Amino acid sequence: MDACKKIESVMADIEDACRRVGRDPSEVTLLGASKTVPPEVIKEFYRCGLRCFGENKAQEFLAKYEALEGLEIDWHFIGRLQTNKVKYLIGRVSLIHSLDRKPLADEIQKRAQKRGAVQDVLIEVNVGGEESKGGVEPERLKELYEYARGMENLRVIGLMTIPPYFENPEEVRPYFVRLRELRDQLEEEFGEKLPHLSMGMSHDFKVAVEEGATIVRIGTRLFGERT
Repeated sequence: MDACKKIESVMADIEDACRRVGRDPSEVTLLGASKTVPPEVIKEFYRCGLRCFGENKAQEFLAKYEALEGLEIDWHFIGRLQTNKVKYLIGRVSLIHSLDRKPLADEIQKRAQKRGAVQDVLIEVNVGGEESKGGVEPERLKELYEYARGMENLRVIGLMTIPPYFENPEEVRPYFVRLRELRDQLEEEFGEKLPHLSMGMSHDFKVAVEEGATIVRIGTRLFGERT
């Protein structure tokens, strides 16, 4: 299946999921999770209309950013982020999905301020409590949000999660519901809109869309299996 057909196939599934719950498909952004995908393949998907790509490693992102500089790509950073790598992202990515601790917020604020920019971020929440995954614990989310929202050059616009893996996507649903509820609680308590929920990957994105995802991070369905 070529790049254009793969995009069409995923978009059709997003539209079906939206129809089932009465959502407008234009509310959902398809992000190509492009780690280990070479620039020429990204270019092919770009030609087919995909504009949003997410990278997991700062070094790899930088190489692709430079190789594809002529294209109007909306780059996101979706991996765990070390504070010493933040400098490579500010001014180059529109959204960082993985804010999960105060020192990282401090570094993003510092680097964005230096560039006279405002960096949009999502707070990553470890809804499954898995030690192998990044993300703030749900019970510490409010504290981190309160800390970050006071910063001038950093803007929290939603939440992200990577739930535990289950063969049956239905078993992942409670984790997506939980993220949405956590977002709703923050909106209610602080009287601020947090429009984005980044959740759902190749095998479970349809369920994520049904539960309110606004960004789905699709790798395998678009780019095939990677090691």
